[in-house]
Amino acid sequence: MPAVTPAPAIPADQLRLSVAPMMDWTDPHCRVFHRVLAPHARLYSEMVHANAVLHGDRARLLAMDPVEHPVALQLGGSEPALLAAAARIGVDAGFDEVNLNCGCPSDRVQAGRFGACLMREPALVADSVAAMIAAVPGVPVTVKCRLGVDDDHEWERFLAFVDTIAAAGCATFVVHARNAWLQGLSPKENREVPPLRYDWAYRLKRERPALQVVVNGGIADVAEATAHLAHVDGAMLGRAAYHTPYLLHELDVAWFGGALRSRADLLRAYRPYVEAQLDRGVFLKHIARHVLGLFAGQPGGRAFRQVLSEGAHKPGAGWALVEQALALTERGAQAA
Repeated sequence: MPAVTPAPAIPADQLRLSVAPMMDWTDPHCRVFHRVLAPHARLYSEMVHANAVLHGDRARLLAMDPVEHPVALQLGGSEPALLAAAARIGVDAGFDEVNLNCGCPSDRVQAGRFGACLMREPALVADSVAAMIAAVPGVPVTVKCRLGVDDDHEWERFLAFVDTIAAAGCATFVVHARNAWLQGLSPKENREVPPLRYDWAYRLKRERPALQVVVNGGIADVAEATAHLAHVDGAMLGRAAYHTPYLLHELDVAWFGGALRSRADLLRAYRPYVEAQLDRGVFLKHIARHVLGLFAGQPGGRAFRQVLSEGAHKPGAGWALVEQALALTERGAQAA
């Protein structure tokens, strides 16, 4: 493998809080909403296969609003030359980081020889990372991985995987602190059934302090997320950032300062983007689905969700529907 200049590290303040790349969830509408909630979080695209970047609809696949920065592009693939070309295209499109997926366990991903199955091919991942780093000098190239696949429960194997990739120039690892099961569990079950072992991420940071280590998996509240920062460089929220998005705002305020804003205030700050998208012909249903969890567990939260779920798909649905839903939360709060 030819020598390469190591990829730069991510600034520490951008590493502390991030939102995981999630298929069918973290599209530009979602990311802009998350940016309203958390001005300091690092955001990630959905996973895009390198072939799709090279041959697909780039305007759609690489869509991004300027307010999203810092935002990373997550790529899937296992062919170094294709990944390098896709990384270059992504950076030219404005992404601030390129992340290689070595953690997705779905059947489609396995069939394409990318995602979690790559943890069994560290040399190939290293070649891919080296090619990407060479293609995008000065831009962080990072890896998101699991602890192992199936019955791989050997610390030494996990460490060897990381060391091999680090030797290729990767300085930053996002560790979803579970194994991935390639047979017998669905992608959803793979996010819930394999036990979490945060201690492996902590140990990686202790034994390889020069690396940047971000922990991901099962983080659901402020106290838990904050506790991770005593051991690793950052915490990445997954489903919690989507289903209970106010948590993202609470963490941003707790870790970076500022005053907590109300859910209604935050949602109204999203209005200019929403109305601009509606003016472009985007249907409200494509945007509103990302805000359904904003009032989770709050008075009027169920009614808020119901109004948007039932009305956002109707022709002509606009911001007035959002205000209608907000009025129900205000009424619920008064009655509580």
